Amino acid sequence: MKTREVAWRVFASEYNASTLEIKGEGEKAPSYVVTPLGAMVNRVFIVGLLTDLQNLGTEGEPYWRALLSDGMSKFYLFAGKYNPEAMVVLSKLEPPAYVAVVGKTRTYSPEEGKIFVSIRPEKIIRVDESIKDNWVLEAARSTLKRIDCMEEAMQMESPSVEDLTKLGYPQSLAEGVVRALPHYKEVELNRYRGMVLEAIEQLLPERSGEIAVPADMPMAGPEEIEDEADEEDKEELVLRLIDKLDTNKKGAPLADLIREAGKAGIGEAELEEINNSLLDKGLIYEPTIGKMKRI
Repeated sequence: MKTREVAWRVFASEYNASTLEIKGEGEKAPSYVVTPLGAMVNRVFIVGLLTDLQNLGTEGEPYWRALLSDGMSKFYLFAGKYNPEAMVVLSKLEPPAYVAVVGKTRTYSPEEGKIFVSIRPEKIIRVDESIKDNWVLEAARSTLKRIDCMEEAMQMESPSVEDLTKLGYPQSLAEGVVRALPHYKEVELNRYRGMVLEAIEQLLPERSGEIAVPADMPMAGPEEIEDEADEEDKEELVLRLIDKLDTNKKGAPLADLIREAGKAGIGEAELEEINNSLLDKGLIYEPTIGKMKRI
């Protein structure tokens, strides 16, 4: 009897960084996207804020693209006629909305050696913020286990699935780590530790200063702290401009936002970076192309 693939809990930053695909051989053999931390992903379970929803098809044959933010980055979801249940749910949703999604991996390779990943949703349900918070904690725990397993493998002269399972790691994770290591080479584990800390800080903003930071994690110097503060000030400025320009409650026109931001010394390229950061954090969304709206 064929076992159902595990639905991995991964943050968007880890999933989107994936460039290794293992294609199944034979009829109905599963294919996998292998993340830098060794998750061999065929299916995912994700929860986040639906920030953008667009029908890229027609009214008669819709093809939905959705952006789902986990508070740090965003997942890309695509659903068409081969995903009828998800397609119907998406057609009735209006961003912003918290949703839970079970879906399959989807890849697109525009050229040899380049892979873009997205998700083909199988089931979507609307949830409340508490479900999202619980998912963040589950995803954080799962990510930390993958970090530990990858770190153990990186310290081995010739890591094997058998060696890692003897240390107590599940075989599915051990196999993924062994496959990921030669492809991704030296994985920046501190980057993913920082991602986990950022996720937890979103849940406990008043306690963010109490969260233990690994001793070997590079700490920001005075100049970096000043730069971060400057970025936060600019993000607040852009948020205020969006509120000001959203006169009809349908979103601030991007052309007007570019003009007003320019008066404040923020160029178009920098504004695009700020908008992308705010989109990733789930603070704004695009109700229609060319408009930005505060959540």
